Amino acid sequence: MSAAPTSPTPVLPFDPADPVALTQALVRCPSVTPEEGGALALLAAVLSAEGYDVHRPVFSEPGTPDVENLYARIGSTAPVFVIAGHTDVVPVGDEAAWTREPFGGAIENGTLYGRGACDMKGGLAAMVAAAIRYGRDNPDAPGSIAFLVTGDEEGPSVNGTVKLLAWAHERGERFDHCILGEPTNPATMSDMIKIGRRGSLTGKLTVQGTQGHVGYPHLADNPIRGMVRLLAALDATPLDGGTQHFDPSNLEVTTLDVGNPATNVIPAQAKAAFNIRFNDTWTPETLAAELERRLHEAAGNQVRYTLEVQPTNAVAFLTEPGPFVAIVADAIEAETGKRPALSTTGGTSDARFIKNYCPVVEYGVVGKTMHQIDESVAVADLVALERITHRLITSYFAAHRQA
Repeated sequence: MSAAPTSPTPVLPFDPADPVALTQALVRCPSVTPEEGGALALLAAVLSAEGYDVHRPVFSEPGTPDVENLYARIGSTAPVFVIAGHTDVVPVGDEAAWTREPFGGAIENGTLYGRGACDMKGGLAAMVAAAIRYGRDNPDAPGSIAFLVTGDEEGPSVNGTVKLLAWAHERGERFDHCILGEPTNPATMSDMIKIGRRGSLTGKLTVQGTQGHVGYPHLADNPIRGMVRLLAALDATPLDGGTQHFDPSNLEVTTLDVGNPATNVIPAQAKAAFNIRFNDTWTPETLAAELERRLHEAAGNQVRYTLEVQPTNAVAFLTEPGPFVAIVADAIEAETGKRPALSTTGGTSDARFIKNYCPVVEYGVVGKTMHQIDESVAVADLVALERITHRLITSYFAAHRQA
């Protein structure tokens, strides 16, 4: 795994092979989406100093903020093992409610505090540290390690990983497997690997009526009755019963509004929005068709409605359990003493983009405090994740040498 030529880089005030020190340094970068905040610059300096070829492309899209990203690679041969993540974080919210400085990286009683400590600067730092330790110990090992790091995961996800992957592909980069360092564990470091994600589809339903006086209902048409009828039809029958690796798809109504401040006026229309987290039974197209079928059947000739299904890039996907998933699970079990569950629960992530280029699994720190006031990560979990990732990288390249 020979080092690529690099330009001079600044001397760092800490050893980046230390996952705790690197996490602190990243947390101290106020990289609230879409601001880079110094986090990508820090990673660029760290990886350049270790011999990585580093690029920082900026992507743009009308109506969205420009976003900085980072791609780094060491090695020139296959297999290419990719570590992916993001340095952007959500806003701190009510800063006065924090008991520690949100971007301070303070450590108290074995816990490191700060926005992004959990989601996901801690996970990314531990994986960077593991890759650095592996590279130092194996400077001539065959194969390559690459990093895909975006500043747009917590935002629109338009100018981030999806474009970074396309940019790398156009440059001739080809990837074999990827681990994404999202905080997947509910309670302990041995709990869970994400091997897939559900899709997400949002619909907006409008029912038209005729406004009128409540005392003269024969001169009006109350759209609320039709809305109740249609929503009941959407929710009356389960969308499916789940699949081998996925829970049943679920529909949740998220808003219901008629915009009517008067109690003696029948409104002119009613609006509702809903979101469906769907499994691999469906595609966005087949699911939209099923929704329209249910609505059409329930409406008959009595309810006037329109359904707007919003475009989505969040489709259900699965990385089938196999040798790569087993290597990840083996590394976790070897370091924690417990084999993790294989899961597809939770929201969406950038894995939905990565899966188009190579198999991807997600594993990181415990996610209890993500996006919360006083977000934090256990120092012991950072150390454990570094050791797990180092073992994973070692086993991954060893397996390919034996193949």
